[in-house]
Amino acid sequence: MSEQIKDPPLNTQEELSDILLVFDKEKKKILAVKGIDQNGNLETVDPTRKNQNQFMRVDKQGDLFSNFFSNFFSQLKDPTNFSFFKIPALLAVDTSKEMQKQIDRPTPEGEQLMKQYEIKPNNQKNEINMETAQTNPETSEYKYKPEQIDWETLNHLGLSKEKLEKMSLLDPLLKGYKTNELVPVSLNLGTAVTRMDARLSLKQNDEGQVVLAIHGIRKEPNLNYPFFGHEFSKEDKDNLLQTGNMGRIVDLTNPKNNEIMPSIISIDRLTNEVIALRTDFIKIPDEIKGVKLSEEQKQTLFEGKPLTLEGMVSKKGTAFDASVQFNADKRFVEFLFDRNDPNKQNQTQGAPKNFRDKELDNDQYQKLKDGQTVYISGLVDKKGKEYNGYITYNKETNKTDFSFQNPDKIKEQIKPSEAHKTQTAVNSEGKTNEATKNIQEPLKSGQTNPDDKKQQQQQESSAPAKSKGPKM
Repeated sequence: MSEQIKDPPLNTQEELSDILLVFDKEKKKILAVKGIDQNGNLETVDPTRKNQNQFMRVDKQGDLFSNFFSNFFSQLKDPTNFSFFKIPALLAVDTSKEMQKQIDRPTPEGEQLMKQYEIKPNNQKNEINMETAQTNPETSEYKYKPEQIDWETLNHLGLSKEKLEKMSLLDPLLKGYKTNELVPVSLNLGTAVTRMDARLSLKQNDEGQVVLAIHGIRKEPNLNYPFFGHEFSKEDKDNLLQTGNMGRIVDLTNPKNNEIMPSIISIDRLTNEVIALRTDFIKIPDEIKGVKLSEEQKQTLFEGKPLTLEGMVSKKGTAFDASVQFNADKRFVEFLFDRNDPNKQNQTQGAPKNFRDKELDNDQYQKLKDGQTVYISGLVDKKGKEYNGYITYNKETNKTDFSFQNPDKIKEQIKPSEAHKTQTAVNSEGKTNEATKNIQEPLKSGQTNPDDKKQQQQQESSAPAKSKGPKM
C-alpha cells in the first residue's frame, strides 16, 4: 500500500513565508496586510493569532519577494500613508505588539526594531539597473549564458526556454537587456498565485547567481519618494510625465557602497518603472537621420537635454524637423513623443523630396513646397509598368496627393461658363435673376429668360399690377 502524501504541517509553511505588516500613519496603528482591493485600497486586519489565516503570506526567497513587493506597492493607492515591514511568519504577532509599543511610546530599542524589518520601496533591487548597458542590442556580445539560468524556477513562472526562444526574447535577455514587450508571468507565492504582465531581464544577485528580474506594470511612476538619494523637483516630475525623460544629469548614491553615480533618468513607457543610466554608458552617435552633430549638440544630448534638429530625412525621403533626447531605458537617442498620444510624434514634416521612390529635382521640390502642382514622370507601379501624373502637397494635412489629370485644369473645367453663370447662380447659389425670379422650377442649361408661355405667365402673374388710375 503506497504511503499517502499529506500537506506539510503549519509550522513548516510558516518557516517558508513572511508576513507583511503595515504602519497606518493616519490610524497610528500596526496592522497585518490582507491584500489590495480593486480600487487600490489596502485591506488590513488586526495582527492577532485569531486573524492569522487572513494574513498575506509571501515567499521568503529574496528575488521573488523583491519582485512581488515592487508590483504590490505600485498598485497601491496613496502609498505615502503607509510604512511596510516584512516579518517572519512565526514572529509576526509578537513583533507587531512590540512595534505598536514603539508607536505609542517611542524608545531607541523600538526604533531599531522598526528599522530592522522596514521595507523601503526605493531599495527594491528591480527599481534601477545600473550595471547593464555594457553591450549593444545589435551586436553579438552576450553577458549571460543559457546554462547560468535556473530554468526550473523559470518553469514555475510559466517561462520555459522554448517559450522564450519562440517569442524571440531569449537573445536580448542573454545580452543583458530587458524584453522590449510585456510577457505574461504566473508568480506562485505559496499560498497565493499572482498573474501579471511584465518586462523581464536577467541580473546577478549578491551571490553571483543569474536570476530573473520581473518588471511589473505600475499605475504611475513613483516620483514621490527619494530615488537612490535624489528627490524629484516639480520640474523633474513635469519633464518625466510629459516626455518620459528628466532632462538633466543628477548624482545618485549606490546603497551598497555609497558610490556616487552621475546618471540620467527616464520612465519605462511599458511599465512606468523609473530607470536610471550611468553617464559612463551613454553613447551619442555622430549623425542622426542625415544630420551631422556638432560637439555642442553631442554634449547637449549627453547631458540628457532635449535637442531640436532641422533637415533630417526619413526612410521615405521626407525632410522633417524634430526634437530628440537620450532615453535611459532604451539607451539611445529617441524622437520625442507626446506621452498623452503615443502615436503623435513631436515633429513638423514638410513636402517630400522623394515620391514613390522617384526623387524630385530642385525645381520640382521648390514648386511642391510652394503649394504648386508638379508633373512627375517615370513612376513605376507594382507590376513594373511606368506611369506619369501630377502631385500636390497639402500643408494642413501634411499629405501629398496624386492625380493622373492636372488638378488645376480640372478646377478650371468645373467653373461655369459665361452662358451658364445665371443658371449656376440661381439653382446652386440661391441668387436671384430679375428676368426669371418668379419662375417656379429650376432654370435649364444656359437659360436667362422664360423659355415658354407657362414660365412667361408665372413671371408676369407674380409681377405687381400696374396702376390704372381713377375712373372718370
